[in-house]
Amino acid sequence: MNNWKRTFAIIWSGQFFSMLTSSIVGFAVVFWLSTKTGSAEVLAYAMLATLMPFIILGLFTGVFVDRWDRRRTMILADSFVAFCSAILALLFYFDRIEIWEVYGLLALRSAGSAFHTPAMQASVPLLAPSSELMRVAGINQIIQSVSNIAGPALGAVFVAFFDMTYVMLLDVVGAAIACTSLLFVTIPNPKKAEGVIPNVLGEIKEGVKHMFAEKGLSYLLVCVIIVTFFMVPVAALFPLMTINHFNGDAFQMGIVEVAWGSGMLVGGAIVSLKFMKRINKIYIINVMTIIVGLSFWLSGLLSTSAFILFSILTTIGGIAGSIYWSTFIVILQTKIHPAALGRVFSIYDSISLMPTIPGLLATGFIAERIGLLNAFIVAGVATVAVGVVAFFIPVINRLGRSTIPEAETIEQE
Repeated sequence: MNNWKRTFAIIWSGQFFSMLTSSIVGFAVVFWLSTKTGSAEVLAYAMLATLMPFIILGLFTGVFVDRWDRRRTMILADSFVAFCSAILALLFYFDRIEIWEVYGLLALRSAGSAFHTPAMQASVPLLAPSSELMRVAGINQIIQSVSNIAGPALGAVFVAFFDMTYVMLLDVVGAAIACTSLLFVTIPNPKKAEGVIPNVLGEIKEGVKHMFAEKGLSYLLVCVIIVTFFMVPVAALFPLMTINHFNGDAFQMGIVEVAWGSGMLVGGAIVSLKFMKRINKIYIINVMTIIVGLSFWLSGLLSTSAFILFSILTTIGGIAGSIYWSTFIVILQTKIHPAALGRVFSIYDSISLMPTIPGLLATGFIAERIGLLNAFIVAGVATVAVGVVAFFIPVINRLGRSTIPEAETIEQE
């Protein structure tokens, strides 16, 4: 713990390049699909291809993350994602890329992320003091946000001036840098019970028990799952909202991505401030839920000439979303034992994303029958309602008070 700042500096420097290049590649693939098909269903299926392996494998990957060396797991997962990007590069190079091949390789990349994400999240409490977790979460959000800001901007440049082959290869370079940085740090692994025979199903059940052991945490998880149910399908509609409703192009798609990333950057900076650890984390989550919902709701009321206002609302949503997710992750890292965190994060990711599948499958129907604007309005109203109701659930509010560091610990800093 004494050198935690140095350790994180090394890890984050590598992860930054990996996240940046992944952001560039993600923007390029979405833009390619949007311009090639112009279909809401195609974008929804691409997001399904990205989510389904993460959801299905997430029920099991946490078991292995808790068993295996976490640093090695992250290195292997990053390497596998880079390999998938290299295959995509080859397909673009030979000009024989098909949409179903894009789906397949997005799914394989997602499988690698299903190991990398919980391994990274579960490693944080083992590297930093508990009193610093909010600051760490904030800095992590800042790094992700810079990637989200620079990624689309650079992605638009690369798509305009370079072949997709070279864009895909950027992800290989980013993964190589991330893996190299991990070789220079030591990530401790939690102690495992001796004499226990490995049992995947048994360990999954144990992870679920950790998630629902405390009533307040159970209620909070339900609220987060409901919010995710409405947020993820709407996120799939952002490119079409820009192109179809506001008659935008690649440049304006980039502006929206930069707006969201800028908001996340500001949100991460706010989370990293010392005073944030003194505030009831549940109050923070509830207020941010309402703000995100309002940003969706108001976006659904905009005219075709209000693109600038849409970008502003997207920025506000990014600020609130950044604070929301950072705070929720800190609650899990604070309330769950480190030895079970890999399972808890992977199982939570799977459970929270499962309800979004019907919404994504209906994205084409929503866009064509219900309408893009109405989809934003419905998602916004529902999200605001969850944030308001959560204020009146006592067990959730008590959970927030129990995750505030003691005054003595804060004063010692």
